[in-house]
Amino acid sequence: MKKVRFLQSIHLKFVLIYVLLILIAMQIIGVYFVRQLEKELVTNFSESLDERISFLSYNIDQEMKKKRDEGTTTLEQDIRTILQDVVSKDISEVRVIDQNRRVIGTSHEYPQRILGKRTTEINVKRALLVGTKSERVVVDPQTGKRMRIITAPIPIGTQDEIVGAIYLKATMEPIYNQMRDINSIFVTGTMIALVITAILGVLLAQTITRPMSEMRKQALEMAKGNFSRKAKVYGYDEIGQLALTFNNLTRKLQEAQATTEGERRKLSSVLAHMTDGVIATDRKGRVILINDPAADMLNVSRETVLSEPVVTLLGLEETHTFESILENQDSLILDFSTNAEPFILRATVSAIQKETGFVNGIILVLHDITEQEKIDQERREFVANVSHELRTPLTTMRSYLEALADGAWEDKDIAPKFLNVTQTETERMIRLVNDLLQLSKLDSEDYRFATDYINFVDFYHHVIDRFEMTIEQSISFTRNLPKHPVYVSIDQDKITQVLDNIISNAIKYSPEGGAITFSLEKRDVDVLISVKDEGMGIPQANVTKIFERFYRVDKARTRKLGGTGLGLAIAKEIIVAHEGRIWAESKEGFGTTIYFTLPVEDEDGDEWA
Repeated sequence: MKKVRFLQSIHLKFVLIYVLLILIAMQIIGVYFVRQLEKELVTNFSESLDERISFLSYNIDQEMKKKRDEGTTTLEQDIRTILQDVVSKDISEVRVIDQNRRVIGTSHEYPQRILGKRTTEINVKRALLVGTKSERVVVDPQTGKRMRIITAPIPIGTQDEIVGAIYLKATMEPIYNQMRDINSIFVTGTMIALVITAILGVLLAQTITRPMSEMRKQALEMAKGNFSRKAKVYGYDEIGQLALTFNNLTRKLQEAQATTEGERRKLSSVLAHMTDGVIATDRKGRVILINDPAADMLNVSRETVLSEPVVTLLGLEETHTFESILENQDSLILDFSTNAEPFILRATVSAIQKETGFVNGIILVLHDITEQEKIDQERREFVANVSHELRTPLTTMRSYLEALADGAWEDKDIAPKFLNVTQTETERMIRLVNDLLQLSKLDSEDYRFATDYINFVDFYHHVIDRFEMTIEQSISFTRNLPKHPVYVSIDQDKITQVLDNIISNAIKYSPEGGAITFSLEKRDVDVLISVKDEGMGIPQANVTKIFERFYRVDKARTRKLGGTGLGLAIAKEIIVAHEGRIWAESKEGFGTTIYFTLPVEDEDGDEWA
């Protein structure tokens, strides 16, 4: 396409039209303004002269009325004095003429040439005879300046009698000099305005020509088959709306040309960014698509599994065929668990069908349900444990109550024993229910502790003293506690319960003559508390499980000693809620040590409380 030359461009035409319009407007405004200003200046000048003539006429009238004696100034001298006060730079000359047309006063620098001579001015004669005022503008033949000549009669007071006339000659050049200066200023302003107008015209023209040039370039690109380019929108006027419409047309053409490609890329993007795994097959069950999450879940590479049968990929050759999967379209549970860790997937199956109903393949969406299955398993184990723990005492109670109902209550030796067993089992169920309720409260997010700022050394001594005073076995207590105070912020009741559970277990499993050691160590950010016994110990494989709910290393002995299997689980929940941690170290046959930590407070912390 032929390039547009600058002299033919709309850019230049717009600037020229814009400048010419401004020039014409400035000329019209200038002519009107100058004429009005000249008229106003001339009017003001005439009014100023009229005021001076009136003032001069009044003073001369007064001098003519004045009586003069010998030795006083003459009329001509007084008039000369008055005229000297009137003369200014714009008044060239003032003459005073009496009734006989004789000049009796003048402001001329050589008055002797004029005084006493009769004037021949026709306007002076008219003023003396008729009493009319006349004005005229003449050009001085010697200087070439425009002069304003005013002839005015001098009446006596308010009467119609004329005693003389005033002949005033004033130059008008200051007015026209001022007009020339104003015209010069106006021309300069017009030139500056035209320059600014031209610059603004160029900028304004660009706002029109630039979008048009952009649309021209886009049209050329569209002619080449490139629909990706967009015309830049410089505003939201008519041209901007045209550019938007042009872009909309380009977008629709691009969409019509690339719908299939766009859908394919969209599907690829969705599959690549999904957290779930996706596998697609053809109508023969061979893998044609697998996204990265699915490849990671199955621990395979995308290149190696393409075109592989999906049943082989999922390890279902022995239990399923592609036809059975396609026919049932049920969710499949895929268990890839190992001895080290569980890993379970759920595969949701859906068919890929055309509008005619013809099946092109299937899509499998893989969800990792390992954690969900783990939670479900824990829930089932928890329900089973609770049921078992409640069923055992209930079964025992039912047996003894049935025996009492059958007549054993009449036997004074047997009945108290049966009732004692029933009461013991009831208390055991109450402890179990209370422990379950406490665990439920600790699991609640709304549960709050009533914390106090205390010296843990004194608190620890107090708890140990309570056990030492009530213990019946021959077990010795050893205390490795610091002498100085260690301050912590804790819920005393809950930490007391933690220590009660730990110390009670240490006492239960300690042999006769054994020892329990209590230790406390202050570290940088926490305090380490430990309780060590010399019991049978715990197998290494079971040490990490003793804080789980209902877990027992020796179930028979634990039930015999009245345990519920929840004590250490409750202790763990309380310590974790205090932002600490709890663990155990044990060697089978050499005893067990339970450790837990609590955040430590500065010793002067109470000063800021």
